[in-house]
Amino acid sequence: MKKLEDVGFLVARILMPILFITAGWGKITGYAGTQQYMEAMGVPGALLPLTILLEFGGGLAILFGLLTRTTAIITAIFTLLTAFIFHSNFAEGVNSLMFMKNMTIAGGFLVLAITGPGALSLDRVLNKKW
Repeated sequence: MKKLEDVGFLVARILMPILFITAGWGKITGYAGTQQYMEAMGVPGALLPLTILLEFGGGLAILFGLLTRTTAIITAIFTLLTAFIFHSNFAEGVNSLMFMKNMTIAGGFLVLAITGPGALSLDRVLNKKW
């Protein structure tokens, strides 16, 4: 049963960051447009490098199980903030769905922060519980 649990954590860590890695890469390749969108929503464009670091770098960290608990907590907070900043206008299109998606993702990252990355992770290899 332990092997199944270890594989389950690995599969979860592969699936969870796909959205973030893809979004982070999109922000890298579409930097100017993303910066303009952020500023139009009242978020300083100067925060874009941190956003990219969290989405792309944090996504890779979760994928490989490195700094998992810390990254998962920061990502959960980021996801909640983006829900309220970018998806709280429910009168506009699919924002209510996007808001709920963000709530669900944040919940998943909180579970990962509590449980840790599992045995098949760099954190386990390094014997760290961050």
